Amino acid sequence: MKSRIIIALASLLLLGGTLANAADGDMQKQIDAIKDAMPKFAIPMREVGDRFQNMYYAAKGGNWGLAFYMSKYMYGALNPAKLTKPGEYPEWANFYNKTFDPVNKAIMAQDFKKFEKEYMAVIKSCNECHSAMGYNFIKVKHLKGPVDPGIDYNVNSKATDVPK
Repeated sequence: MKSRIIIALASLLLLGGTLANAADGDMQKQIDAIKDAMPKFAIPMREVGDRFQNMYYAAKGGNWGLAFYMSKYMYGALNPAKLTKPGEYPEWANFYNKTFDPVNKAIMAQDFKKFEKEYMAVIKSCNECHSAMGYNFIKVKHLKGPVDPGIDYNVNSKATDVPK
């Protein structure tokens, strides 16, 4: 019993020393290093672009579940930017929640005609946003085919088929 108490006390002292060392800035340096290693906007935005392009072909093929899935994970792809680009992330969140919202509504309504109209309007908005943020050399265009041809875009599904 005494040896357990001694081991417990020694562990607490060791832990206390570790925490004291972390308090002197080592922990902040580690946090900063992790943050610096995380993708900023460019890498996740590539995923956003791919999902955005694939979404069109899913909707066109009546695979509304896949279209909504692409939208849902397109939004989440930029989560690292909450930490790495906190000044730019709110622009993305606002874009998705406001400008992109009509696309999501068309997906939920499973209305391709409305979807296509709103989707094409988003491309214009993407390019305007890129220009406003100083990235006028990034111009989104609608591709003639999906980015990932290894997916069956013609599976009949509903937008509500996507698990929460």
